[in-house]
This record gives sequence, structure tokens and C-alpha cells, in this order.
Amino acid sequence: MQTFLMVIMALVSIFLIISVLLQSGNSDGLSGSIAGGAEQLFGKKKSSPYEAMLKKLTVVAAIAFIVVSLIMLVVTK
Repeated sequence: MQTFLMVIMALVSIFLIISVLLQSGNSDGLSGSIAGGAEQLFGKKKSSPYEAMLKKLTVVAAIAFIVVSLIMLVVTK
């Protein structure tokens, strides 16, 4: 059981790393941090459906990572 969970953990970790690396950066520097809130409020920065799907997959992978980590903690005790 522990070996199976370690394999699942490795796969989830790799998927999480890839999904984070595929996301586009939203860093605009100092000026973006000051005026960035207004641009998001008025909708100047629209994300593509691909970015929205990638963000959801990243959240799912992060939740799976936490769940598998907690299961491994319980199984190894």
C-alpha cells in the first residue's frame, strides 16, 4: 500500500509541477502592482479558456497532493 501511494504521490507531484509551469505569469512589475487592481476590476485582462482550465487543473492537482500526503501520513503511522 505504501509503495502504491508513493507512486501516486510522484505522479501527482509531476502533474502539479507541469501545470504550474505551463501557466502564464501575471507579473507587471511595480506599476502593475499599483494599477493592476483597476485593470482587473474593469476587465482589461481577460483570460483564455485554456488558462481557466489550466488554473482549475492546478487546483485539483494541489488538492490531490494534499489528500495523498495526508493518507500517506496516516498509513505510515
